[in-house]
Amino acid sequence: MQGLIQVAGVIDQEEADLICAEGADWLGFALRLPAKNEDLSEADAAAIVAAIQPRHRGVLITYLTEAEEIRQFCAELGVTAVQLHGDVDPAQLEKLRRIDPDLYVLKSLVVKSDNLDELVKIVDESAEWVDMYITDSFNPATGAKGATGLVHDWSVSAELVRVAPRPLMLAGGLNPDNVAAAIAAVRPAAVDAHTGLEGPDRRKDRAKVRQFVTAARQAFADLAGQD
Repeated sequence: MQGLIQVAGVIDQEEADLICAEGADWLGFALRLPAKNEDLSEADAAAIVAAIQPRHRGVLITYLTEAEEIRQFCAELGVTAVQLHGDVDPAQLEKLRRIDPDLYVLKSLVVKSDNLDELVKIVDESAEWVDMYITDSFNPATGAKGATGLVHDWSVSAELVRVAPRPLMLAGGLNPDNVAAAIAAVRPAAVDAHTGLEGPDRRKDRAKVRQFVTAARQAFADLAGQD
């Protein structure tokens, strides 16, 4: 799983094809969000997931918190991985693992100004039921916990890489210009980008996606060469 690249916020098949063609591994579909501001319908997401898998993995990004609802929605979409951004109780994570043991579960760790201890506690309580963590940025102005375009303190993510018994995906304000430095500083297993790859029309920009993937691949290769 080391060196994985995810591009999130897919809006249609054309954009999914672009992302796949430029070499990303996983594609993230944000659905059932608190603000109901999804980029595409659930039916369209399911069709795209079916078209890109198994070569590229479709990932549900959601704020659902109940294990049975998560399992059912993943089955409806045809995804084999889910990224949970809600405040999911560890008991629900345990239940999700029990009722769908093959589902790959990513749990978000939203970095704020002074919450490292809180994030470490989440890791301690959930690691048994989680396959990967993803650190993302908090926007205090809006309360958003992801897709903010903001970079958080990478030293927090680096510490979580050190203490967590599961691999970590780094997200939050990543773009072609800073992803190499982010990988060098944090040493994550994976990276994710969303708004940092969009043009003025809020669609993924092909050149930005290509440059992001190229820079990330090289940075991961450099890390591997240091080990």
